[in-house]
Amino acid sequence: MAEVQLAPLRSMGDFLLESARFQIPQVKDPEKWANRVLNNLLYYQTNYFLSALIIFLIIGIFHPVKMVLGFAAISVAFGGYVYTTNYQGQARRFKRNHPLFSILIVLAAGYLLVYMFGAVIVFLFGIAFPLLLIIIHASLRMRSIKNKITNKMEYVGLKRTPMGIILEGLGQEQEAGS
Repeated sequence: MAEVQLAPLRSMGDFLLESARFQIPQVKDPEKWANRVLNNLLYYQTNYFLSALIIFLIIGIFHPVKMVLGFAAISVAFGGYVYTTNYQGQARRFKRNHPLFSILIVLAAGYLLVYMFGAVIVFLFGIAFPLLLIIIHASLRMRSIKNKITNKMEYVGLKRTPMGIILEGLGQEQEAGS
């Protein structure tokens, strides 16, 4: 396996300004649209990671308490899910041996969920909004010759990048000649 390399940060002119060309994708040809998105994700990956981080931090600056509480609520919910799915037998015994305490835990978790709903929404917005902007940019940005050559190098395996690994993990490998 080749060593993972961080893709270069593309210039603002290439990413958004003067040399950038945008066009609405051909929605009637989903294969061509998906090809454009995948190639743009690979080519502009460092710009996308940096943009997502900046947007997440801006939302965090405007709503710091809600971001922390939302992260905590999601972490607790995820941890509770993992614990109960891995230790079902122990959870059942606890529920059978301590029914009143089990009901109080469920009521407290429900109250906490309702109380933290606004914070959870802010945290999820801090994650989903940057992803939405990335998908919109990757869909609208037309590819350049430099973009195509760089993506061929990624496909051939001359260099491996974080986005290439993420896309590969999601089952979105590039096809030869795309």
